[in-house]
Amino acid sequence: MPSSAHDTAERLLAQHLAAFAGVTVLVLGDVMLDRYVHGEVRRISPEAPIPVLRARTRRAVLGGAGNVAENAVALGASAVLVGVVGDDAAAGEITAAVAGRIGDALVRVPGRPSTVKTRFMSGGHQLLRLDEEEGGPAPPDAETHLLDAFRAALPGADVVVLSDYEKGVLTDSVLRGAIAAARAAGKPVVVDPKRARFEAYAGVTVITPNVLEVTRATGLAAEDDAGAARAGAAAREQAGAAAVLVKRSEKGLTLVQHGQAPRHVPTRAVAVADVSGAGDTLVTTFALALAVGADMADAALLANAAAGLAVAKPGTATVTRAELAAALHREEVLAIDSKVMELEPALARIAAWRARGHQVGFTNGCFDLIHPGHVRLLAAARAQCDRLVVALNSDASVQRLKGPDRPVQNEAARATVMASMAAADLVVVFDEDTPERLIRAILPDVLIKGADYTVEQVVGADIVQAAGGRVALIPLQQGHSTTGTIRRINAGG
Repeated sequence: MPSSAHDTAERLLAQHLAAFAGVTVLVLGDVMLDRYVHGEVRRISPEAPIPVLRARTRRAVLGGAGNVAENAVALGASAVLVGVVGDDAAAGEITAAVAGRIGDALVRVPGRPSTVKTRFMSGGHQLLRLDEEEGGPAPPDAETHLLDAFRAALPGADVVVLSDYEKGVLTDSVLRGAIAAARAAGKPVVVDPKRARFEAYAGVTVITPNVLEVTRATGLAAEDDAGAARAGAAAREQAGAAAVLVKRSEKGLTLVQHGQAPRHVPTRAVAVADVSGAGDTLVTTFALALAVGADMADAALLANAAAGLAVAKPGTATVTRAELAAALHREEVLAIDSKVMELEPALARIAAWRARGHQVGFTNGCFDLIHPGHVRLLAAARAQCDRLVVALNSDASVQRLKGPDRPVQNEAARATVMASMAAADLVVVFDEDTPERLIRAILPDVLIKGADYTVEQVVGADIVQAAGGRVALIPLQQGHSTTGTIRRINAGG
């Protein structure tokens, strides 16, 4: 069954993010220097109708493929950077920026300028960008040196990122040689493309185009979910890739894999300050997640979270492992709260699930003290459907059913605990003695109860079956019950 986005954050944090420390990313592509000149504008030039910027501060950071390597290091991994620089002052700045932190095999090409982008800023606004670059292909001897350096670094790498900004490094020859070497070594290859067509990337694992790039390459509009899925599928065929991850800016991501339904991941950006370099952050995080064994859907979720942090920062920026861990923790807390809702908004969410083709399951109970029997029941119930609704007896309902000393935990506490369970996608509290009203409103595809009931005894079974649904009875784990647990606690006291 497909995993839900809101129940994966804890698992991603525990299993994947911590493992980044053991990963080495091999980055091949267009290395740049991003310069920022910050100042203030107080007047218009008397020479032309343009603002006069009084410079206050200057800074320079690695951009392009260099920013991919920077993000890998910030996320706790190691990186090796292979690319081209000129024989100029900017090359010295780039070399100094990687020294001691990033392994590098930078190829110097005399007479070719290093790629430099200078942004002139006032407040949060960019007034002008100055590009200094040579866009033509690297000379043949540079191609040879690039591939030699790439092959030398490949045995120590866990994943490869090809960062293509069309500045002449990733020529047809370099792409063919690098992809063939990586495939022969069994290394996954993630490419951030800029080509008008994607055939040149044939054989890579994942391509990560944005909407404009995938539309240009395939001729298919990719503005909505359906369009992004179609364009992504066409791009995957065009490149012979295992998957395509379409970057859709404020609309999130669309993951297209062979033989699987498209996966749409909504954006997690809170406030956009600057999109510069956010794609590098996303690609790096996605590649790292693949390297530590995450499946592509989980890798996309983690990358999406990292990109959301990157766009909230000004300029070309990196995201640290601590920042991403904190963001995932916040999302987990918010996700738990968002699972608990009244019936009316719950029906709207269920309708959205069904619009995506998901089967909805339903189970209910008091769930006063969660024990191993509950955990197994919920896991088995979730396996029967795509999305599981858990109906929880209110405090008043529990008292009527179990007596004045119950529940041990109030309904708010029980709902929070239930919402924290990965198996539960939605939690609805009901005040009646039975959940019949909820079942009539939801009309689940699968009604699930423990096998201590017969189908005839299950409340709402006739309603669900009449609507074309089914009833599933789950075997219970013996020796576990809330009543028994309370009895043992009291006996121990």
